[in-house]
Amino acid sequence: MRPILELLKRRPPGNWSLNPQDSVFDALQTLADHNVGALMVLDGGKLVGVFSERDYTRKIALAGKSSKDTQVKDIMTAHVVSVSPQVRTRDCLALMSQKRIRHLPVVDGEAVLGMISIRDIMNDIIADHEMTISHLEHYITS
Repeated sequence: MRPILELLKRRPPGNWSLNPQDSVFDALQTLADHNVGALMVLDGGKLVGVFSERDYTRKIALAGKSSKDTQVKDIMTAHVVSVSPQVRTRDCLALMSQKRIRHLPVVDGEAVLGMISIRDIMNDIIADHEMTISHLEHYITS
């Protein structure tokens, strides 16, 4: 399995993020605009949290709060699990499974490089398996 940095490099450009002071309503609009399930929350370029659909559902919708009157910082996941760019995709998948998370920021020191989803990792693993199968089929038929 390859380092997660290689997976980030193959993705389309764009690291979408929020400010802690943004309204939850604006955060939801950003999720919808980019068709993603989570966004990094940056304060002065530093990763301070992750905002996800799960945060909204559990902390706004089910709590009966207003998304227009609540700031992202009040409901974001502040204890962020992240990985360095050298961590292998399979290890990222294991970590995500263990921590029961679907999005994983990639951070090199203080520099935020991007965020991967469990879908990104699964697609990479599937592509890797398909390539292995193709090589084995070619080997067998040659």
